[in-house]
Amino acid sequence: MEEKDFEKIYNEYREQSEQQAIDGSHADHEGKEQIVAVRKNDDGDIIAFKTQSGRELDYVTALDEAKAGKIAHIDVFHKYGRDIIRSEPDGIKENNLDNLPTF
Repeated sequence: MEEKDFEKIYNEYREQSEQQAIDGSHADHEGKEQIVAVRKNDDGDIIAFKTQSGRELDYVTALDEAKAGKIAHIDVFHKYGRDIIRSEPDGIKENNLDNLPTF
């Protein structure tokens, strides 16, 4: 059986995804809004989102729109018994929701 260099394969995958994120070459994100800022509560939890068009979305509205595929570069997953919004894991820390500016 052929030996695979798992680390090399993974690193190539990460480099490719980082380049795609930089290029903005995800065609399926065309026409979708992007999150550009977040609002946090006193505990540091994200409670609202601001899109590039200036819309301010509460968490539940953003969650509904993300599920409907209307917001680019975020994922919805189920954890802690509820749905959670998170940044797409693209390897770029600067565009993580926690690292976006606040409003």
